[in-house]
Amino acid sequence: MRVSDGGVRLIKNFEGLRLEAYRDSVGVWTIGYGHTGPDVTPGLTITEQRAEALMRADLDRFERGVEASLTRRPSQQQFDAMVSLAYNVGLGAFQGSTLRRLFNTSEEDDAAIQFGEFIFAGGAISRGLIRRRVREAIHFMGGRA
Repeated sequence: MRVSDGGVRLIKNFEGLRLEAYRDSVGVWTIGYGHTGPDVTPGLTITEQRAEALMRADLDRFERGVEASLTRRPSQQQFDAMVSLAYNVGLGAFQGSTLRRLFNTSEEDDAAIQFGEFIFAGGAISRGLIRRRVREAIHFMGGRA
């Protein structure tokens, strides 16, 4: 599966666009739409086109990782929301999550509640992550809240 245009907008909205490398809330060097990795170093600047390319490459990895960890086919909105979560917290955290386990056992309402478990940054509750998780959960549920 691929993330829909709506899913891409969801991710972009919460990641924001930064064309100069910065340390995120937990100190990780980040650039573009939340891109991290050894290629992101202090002083690095990129164009908006490069940010888009980095995000698309990152999305490909997260799409494959999320899809491989599911034992049943999600709706497009469920997939978008789960990729958005994994993009933000990492594939390992997503793959080990209760959210993924509950989805795989068809407990979708309970899975949606689990988005609320991922609201901490550096050990503290983040208002930005609360907003993101609420939006992801609503998206996961097909817009019904």
